[in-house]
Amino acid sequence: MSRPVKELVTRHLRERYAGVDSACVVDLTGLNVKAQEQLRALLRQRSARLHVVKNSLARRAFQDTPLEPLGRALEGPCALVVSDQSLIEAAKALVAATREFEKLTLKQAIIEGDPNLLTVERLSRMKGRRELLGDLAALLTSPVRSLAGCLRAPQAKIAGCLKAMIDKAA
Repeated sequence: MSRPVKELVTRHLRERYAGVDSACVVDLTGLNVKAQEQLRALLRQRSARLHVVKNSLARRAFQDTPLEPLGRALEGPCALVVSDQSLIEAAKALVAATREFEKLTLKQAIIEGDPNLLTVERLSRMKGRRELLGDLAALLTSPVRSLAGCLRAPQAKIAGCLKAMIDKAA
């Protein structure tokens, strides 16, 4: 590949991944075209995209970006998976896809530009945005529920005493 073509592809990759700080790396070696298309369709359902990249050009494009640690870890045939919404959901889909596509190899992942890379399997076991929001809502409402129970307890005792007095009088 000539130098101008490499620079053009590098610039294209830099523009494509501008603002992206989370991605997964997978190896598609051994998957036929039909299986790759099925995998792409599965990822599209989760608002994720799969792009095959040339490692050296991706490393060059990821310099001075949040994806730089991931670029240094690119080895062998690689494809990047990025998501518009939740990369954790895409990672869960990739782990599920390994059961159907046995030749699919999951490699490394980076989330929110953290320089410590994760495996895709570990990323898939993390809680997603929806689960975290649910946990937060439960934590926020827990003290209010406890307070409501405490406020209701004396009323229940008084009502029980009144009922007992009425039953005794009758």
